[in-house]
Amino acid sequence: MAQKLFLDALIGRDDFEVEDQSHSSQGPHKTTLSYADFEIPGFFFSSLRKPDFQRETNEWDAEKVKDLVKSFLDGDLVPAIILWKYADSYTFVIDGAHRISAISAWVNDDYGDGRVSRKFFDNAIPEQQLDIAKKAREIINRDIGAYKDFKDALYEPDSAAEHVKKRLKSFGTRALQLQWVDGDSKKAESSFFKINQSSTPISDTEIAILEARRKPSGLCSRAILRGGQGYKYWSVFEASLADKIQKKLE
Repeated sequence: MAQKLFLDALIGRDDFEVEDQSHSSQGPHKTTLSYADFEIPGFFFSSLRKPDFQRETNEWDAEKVKDLVKSFLDGDLVPAIILWKYADSYTFVIDGAHRISAISAWVNDDYGDGRVSRKFFDNAIPEQQLDIAKKAREIINRDIGAYKDFKDALYEPDSAAEHVKKRLKSFGTRALQLQWVDGDSKKAESSFFKINQSSTPISDTEIAILEARRKPSGLCSRAILRGGQGYKYWSVFEASLADKIQKKLE
């Protein structure tokens, strides 16, 4: 069975509730994402978030990540990313977190073991995760080439590998299409569940946990599933209580 990559660190997570509903969500939006948009830190990624109810980004193995990056590089069809933003809120991913994370993993050379992931997991990354990330990097760099290889080829094209030179002329024109959900957070949340139920169904247990995400049972379930690592679901509590929970998990 293929081992899944832990890419949850690449896109931040935040509370989806927006209190100020008085401003329109309409306005000029980006229509595509280029390679530079996937770099961390970067202006796009600094404002990008996954809703607090979205599942962790750990369902893809190395081959699936490689295939997505290859499709992107070769101009093959890649489904559009669906985003939502309201007034001064973060930009939330309604559909496409794995696609964004896969390309970002390649661009930032972080397959669950890089600088972003180490900070996210407080350097407490299991050996299994490190091993899976290492193998993924070897497969992708061998078959596609590292993102750094393409940037280096701009200066030394004659020294680049053939599979890098082959894609170099069209490298700068590749982009991922974006679609935007208009409306308030309730409409965006409804869109998320509809999309995910029709593509990769969410189990009844997962739905129960997500719907109870602000209740003690939901917070505990999500924290336990990740062994207290990653996103701090208990940060919604007052500071003293959140610190107490954090110490219990350490």
